[in-house]
Amino acid sequence: MTEWESFREPLRVTLIRTLSIALVAGGIVALSTGGLARWPLMSIVMLWPSVGGHWIDLLFLNGLRRRLPPGAGIYRMTRVAVWFAGGIVLAAGVQLTIRVLAQRPPLAWLTWAVAGAVFVGVELVAHAGLHLRGRPSFYNGLG
Repeated sequence: MTEWESFREPLRVTLIRTLSIALVAGGIVALSTGGLARWPLMSIVMLWPSVGGHWIDLLFLNGLRRRLPPGAGIYRMTRVAVWFAGGIVLAAGVQLTIRVLAQRPPLAWLTWAVAGAVFVGVELVAHAGLHLRGRPSFYNGLG
């Protein structure tokens, strides 16, 4: 059985990365949906996938991964399932945040299936970047 090491990184590194992602993604969404006046709100909304996505990956890496039977197929299917379920939970947070802070109805297009699939796609792209830089990732089975 493979002995997995727990994933660890300094909190400062995590916060810089996840907050930067939220700010940039918030700006992109704001520009594409009505202008820079919405940037602060969209950056707050983007904290769900950036910070929440980090914690979902930690749940898998430090919690579930070591409990799985050996085998790349099981590992990958479980990870994608965790990302899909996590995307649904994060979308609920996005919807609630928009409802409370913007006093607007939830995003009609953001259904549970869309949210899960989009989050899986985002994670696959992020892990492709890690893989291309020679870092542990979903694709090389090391991260």
